[in-house]
Amino acid sequence: MTVRIARALAAATALLTLGGAAACSAEGGGGHDPGRVDVVAAFYPLQFLAERIGGPTVTVTNLVKPGAEPHDLELNPRQVGQVVDAELIVYLGGFQPAVDEAVAQNGGDRAFDVAGVQPLRADAGHRHADGTEHEADSGGLDPHVWLDPTRLATIGDRLAERLGRADPDHTADYTDRAEALRTDLARLDSEYAEGLRNCQRREIVTSHTAFGYLADRYHLDQVGVTGLSPEAEPSPKRLAAVAAEARAHRATTIFFETLVSPKVAETVAREVGARTAVLDPIEGPPAEGDYLTAMRTNLQTLRTALDCS
Repeated sequence: MTVRIARALAAATALLTLGGAAACSAEGGGGHDPGRVDVVAAFYPLQFLAERIGGPTVTVTNLVKPGAEPHDLELNPRQVGQVVDAELIVYLGGFQPAVDEAVAQNGGDRAFDVAGVQPLRADAGHRHADGTEHEADSGGLDPHVWLDPTRLATIGDRLAERLGRADPDHTADYTDRAEALRTDLARLDSEYAEGLRNCQRREIVTSHTAFGYLADRYHLDQVGVTGLSPEAEPSPKRLAAVAAEARAHRATTIFFETLVSPKVAETVAREVGARTAVLDPIEGPPAEGDYLTAMRTNLQTLRTALDCS
């Protein structure tokens, strides 16, 4: 039995188990070009990487629909079929439980977990105005590694190697495109370092602590209203503590993100007389442009909020 036939049979079994009757979904929705590597990306930043590095020799499917929150992803039978039949599955272990489960059941040696490329930072919890730490909501690791361009470049290098193993005829092409992406990300990193070098403030008050890697890289101080989970509801005590810290540092902006309700940020902003602004964690595709575009928009937003010269 060939590997492709075995995958198709496994996909059909998974679909029937989940109540899907159409075996055609086992081929990732049909229409796959046999001359390209079939890559499934768990969410947008990994889609961006796979498309930039894979170029014309890959077909990339993003499991998360535009506008949806990737944390909340639940796979339908067709998506399970896509995971089963993919030649490469690019995901971040611990970020999306439904994807973790599908990979554990069907991924085999076709899964590439970007969380294993470099150690993820710990969720350090919330810092209070007196300098003490509040216990982290999740007690886990921060998955938002793509918000540090230098880390994303290293993940890109490893992804190129993994694509080369899946498609040896184009190994050099994947390596070349990863090097080109690394150059773009190095330029972005330099823009951030220079753009945030001289600022009146270095504290960023965010609706949830998605920006730890960015803050660490560029010497900012993140104050999160909630922890790593964007759906977490902060207690009145926590809201009061964040408001006190925002006042102490004369914060003029409270940040909220694109895929989550701004209500929490607006509550804190009203309390301290600040405005609100979007700081995009880039978990989904931006309305315009790509990852690089969104990161540069974030940089300008930060420069305005922190009064950078």
